Amino acid sequence: MRLAAAIVAGKLVASLSRRLNFGGGTTLPGGITRRIDPGALGKMTGRLRQGCVVVTGTNGKTTTTRMISNMLQVAGLKPVHNRSGANLVSGVTSALLNSSSITGRPGGDIGLFEVDEANLPLVVAEAKPTVVVINNLFRDQLDRYGEIDYIAGLWRKALRQLPSSARVVLNADDPLVASLGKSLAASVLYFGIEDERYGRATLEHAADSKSCVSCGARYAYAVAFYGHVGKYSCPNCGAKRPIPDLGADSISLNGTVGAELLMRGPQGPLNVRLGLPGMYNVYNALAAAATGLALGLPLEDVKAGIEGFSAAFGRIERIQIEDKLIFLALVKNPIGFNEVLRTILLDGAQKDLLIVINDNIADGTDISWLWDVDFEVLQTRTRRVVVAGTRAEDMAVRLKYALVDPSKVEIEKDLPRALHAGLAGVEKEGTLYVLPTYTAMLEVREVIQRLGYVGKFWQD
Repeated sequence: MRLAAAIVAGKLVASLSRRLNFGGGTTLPGGITRRIDPGALGKMTGRLRQGCVVVTGTNGKTTTTRMISNMLQVAGLKPVHNRSGANLVSGVTSALLNSSSITGRPGGDIGLFEVDEANLPLVVAEAKPTVVVINNLFRDQLDRYGEIDYIAGLWRKALRQLPSSARVVLNADDPLVASLGKSLAASVLYFGIEDERYGRATLEHAADSKSCVSCGARYAYAVAFYGHVGKYSCPNCGAKRPIPDLGADSISLNGTVGAELLMRGPQGPLNVRLGLPGMYNVYNALAAAATGLALGLPLEDVKAGIEGFSAAFGRIERIQIEDKLIFLALVKNPIGFNEVLRTILLDGAQKDLLIVINDNIADGTDISWLWDVDFEVLQTRTRRVVVAGTRAEDMAVRLKYALVDPSKVEIEKDLPRALHAGLAGVEKEGTLYVLPTYTAMLEVREVIQRLGYVGKFWQD
């Protein structure tokens, strides 16, 4: 009876939230439900016929989880999924209650939840997932998360609580993430990139995990793909990158269009055409494919799920506005921003940019991370940059110190006017590259929604 009362209250709050235009009912209803019945999450996930999958990491959670959702649907399963990206424990609870009957019976076969980094221990403890996926760990929102070693410690404790029947999917190329696979009762499946052609000989300056987890010596890298992700070993104690169970060979990056790659795993080779650009999305696809294998999905369903995937809102989203295109890519930390810049500048052409930086709680109130982004690459590669958001002036100063021509930079704090100014400078059939932080991304989409070119984010 307590669970039923909690679900009814949550559903009522969700309905009112949407009717009154307060939001999509993706977080608050779960908070109300948990207040009435603190055990609601565990009770509902316990009734999922095939358990649940939890995905976390600094970058790529939403994209990876949506790829997995595609695979599950191709395989004939119905996932209960926090598709809107509400990834706190209240958001996970909201996704379940929105799909469940009043008695707490979920309306799907399997749970699929992206989870905030700091919320992973609580979700693991309550939901008892059958598969946990960790894509990467980078410095992000230091005011909220602290240093990456602290987050890794939380994850390590959580994973050690998993039973032997669970599976953990880890990025072999991220040394801190790969180290989490030691001394677990659960079985571990590693994924990574084997093709070295798009790697660097040295780490970029924004790399985080440079020292050996076991002895503290500095890692030696045969190749670095981005940040601290690559092929590494410790010259002091001999610790090294695990051999991936699922590896990516023969990668071809096709600018902002997408990528092609050959995956090699225990079930054989798989040629995949990915509709998302950049090495970071190759990793997202690998994480999703490895999860599919951990769940026992056929290779053809894994391939169809990845190739049939379209970008999540705000994450490499393409929006046509009259005779011009908006390329919307979320940026929220140095590594992610560097990879987005690397991807959009791959063809060598000059670009029109709108950069929107907010410092709200969900973005991180400390914006010093902007100084670790390699904006110097824009010196000769941009036609015009409009900067907006609550920290527009800070962004303009950063571009000044990156030696971007000040005559090409325009500050416009008002977002609708900034979007208009950005589009006005784009040639017919051209593209405006919009790079916002999280809350700024939602605001940009709201402006575009009012113009009638996209729907509400929770309907995506």
